[in-house]
Amino acid sequence: MNNAGAEADGSGRATSGESAHADPAPRGFDTFRSGWEKEIGDGFPLPTFSPATMRDFRVKSRATKVGEVAITDLHGASAIRTEGPLNGVEDQVRLYVVKRGSWTLGAPLARSEQTVPAGQFLIRHIGRPLHFETAPDTTAKVVVLPAALLKPLLGERQSVSGPADSAEVRLLVAHSNMIYATVADLGPAGVQAAHRTLIELAKAVARRRVDDAEPQLAPALAQAAKDLVDSHLADPELSGTMLARELNVSVRNLQRAFAAVGESVTAYIRRRRLEEARLALTAPSGRLSVSELAAHWQFADSSHFIRAFKKHYGRTPTEYARSTMPTGN
Repeated sequence: MNNAGAEADGSGRATSGESAHADPAPRGFDTFRSGWEKEIGDGFPLPTFSPATMRDFRVKSRATKVGEVAITDLHGASAIRTEGPLNGVEDQVRLYVVKRGSWTLGAPLARSEQTVPAGQFLIRHIGRPLHFETAPDTTAKVVVLPAALLKPLLGERQSVSGPADSAEVRLLVAHSNMIYATVADLGPAGVQAAHRTLIELAKAVARRRVDDAEPQLAPALAQAAKDLVDSHLADPELSGTMLARELNVSVRNLQRAFAAVGESVTAYIRRRRLEEARLALTAPSGRLSVSELAAHWQFADSSHFIRAFKKHYGRTPTEYARSTMPTGN
């Protein structure tokens, strides 16, 4: 297991690790288990997995711990299933965000069985240990949260579910991904700030609304908007207004969130479009013309595209393309 970890003194402790397991058992599963116990295991013990799961364990995963919150991202090429007796009390709230496949909680045919399909989330209080099973080729994020802070917000059913692309879930996913990227460099104050923001965003998921004016959420809001931009770069409707609508926040607070990280919404959209246009200019085959690139990346016309490109890269698109051609062409 190839692990990269970071740790901060005090009650706010952050660790992270990444692993890729495609080995035949027992080595593949044993490597996963030893890595988990080293990086995350204290307070978050692994369940007992079925023999079939351990024999054919083809799972890529990464995990991090911030205080009493644990975040795990996994892609299981093989199915994962727990088995055996369940004892004790867990008293946790868990958030499941399923991108592909499905995640089922509870024993088969049990009254409490609940399946989270692709494109959905479930945040649920877990009072007693539950079996779970994933379909092959499942990609999901699981966040384990303190029950005392989240359970009162879940209502009588003790669970809330909905689409994974809701504004609140987008924000939480963006923040958790930022934690993976920065955890190794966080000091105690950074760990505490990351933890507080995770809790606030989890509360927003449970309430189905986010306080977009809360200053500590600005980085997560800006990152969630950037993630949306990157998936809609060629969309002619892409704008600050569209992003604010998708994230269920005000345009003003979205602009403030971007200002806090040093770049305007419009500047980020233009920069990303220019970056993609530059990559297209260096494609080994099937290169688009300057006018086609301008149209595809939503510039008003070729002249606007050429001026913006030259301002950003110091050369016109044609000059840049020529400079990347192999010598002799």
